[in-house]
Amino acid sequence: MLKRLKTAGPPLLLLAPSLLLLAVFVYGLLAANFQTSITDNHTAAQATGQQPTAVVWFENYFALLASDDFQHSLMNLVIFTVVFLVGTMVIGFSWAWLMDKPSRGEGVFRAIYLFPMAVSFVASGVVWRWLLNSNEGENASGLNRLFQMIGLDFLQNPWWNDVTWGIAAIALPAIWQLSGYVMALFLAGFRGIPDELREAARMDGASEWQLYRLVLFPQLSPVALSALIIIGHMSLKSFDLIMSISKPSNYQTKVPAVDMYVFKSSFDYANAAAVGTILLVIVAVIVIPYLIWTNRQEQR
Repeated sequence: MLKRLKTAGPPLLLLAPSLLLLAVFVYGLLAANFQTSITDNHTAAQATGQQPTAVVWFENYFALLASDDFQHSLMNLVIFTVVFLVGTMVIGFSWAWLMDKPSRGEGVFRAIYLFPMAVSFVASGVVWRWLLNSNEGENASGLNRLFQMIGLDFLQNPWWNDVTWGIAAIALPAIWQLSGYVMALFLAGFRGIPDELREAARMDGASEWQLYRLVLFPQLSPVALSALIIIGHMSLKSFDLIMSISKPSNYQTKVPAVDMYVFKSSFDYANAAAVGTILLVIVAVIVIPYLIWTNRQEQR
């Protein structure tokens, strides 16, 4: 036992600073956030300590989940996540499939596809706010103006100002920005498949479509799962892109992250913390099974 402790001593000492920072600034703050979420800290006076706070346990959570406004935010989050996931996966995979066979100018095209990822969500949001302008007819601008110029007036729409599907329009700039990242993941997956596997399939008489459908595509399952988890958890936490296109007061583009900002701005720290905890649980439900599956795969 002493020998094991002596052996483990140096690694533990090296990890101690990181473990300490993790314990304080991650798990410690998560615990503090949860503690705030179960109090009645809803006013500026309570936030500044002028009035006492009391523990109400899960009343804030029940009130939020029963609220029509918060249910609308959760529904917006579902719509945004679905559109974002489907768009990035389909476009990213299609680009990677087209670029699977090396061709002249591939480096230039790859750089063009990846460039949007280097732009901040705030900067792209400012541009897309103009592109998705809701004005139609003579006052049209942005994409609506483009549709008008090319004779596709029927495609003009209110974009993010639509009450039901406005949040889906905000997913468009997110798709534009991260499709290149998904393309890079799938392209790396394609290039990681041994050439011997392709040649063996061709020697067995497989056509190009059969080669991809029966041999190559199944090899990309781990890449697809990783892309889904990465893009999925990013969509659940989306805030800056939505805020730079619309405003916190816009009902049609509300998501839980925006609600948390609004609650905090009005000194309703208890509800802000409760929303943060709900988001944490949603992300954990998605990420933890993936981490467990990855750990099991590595142990095989």
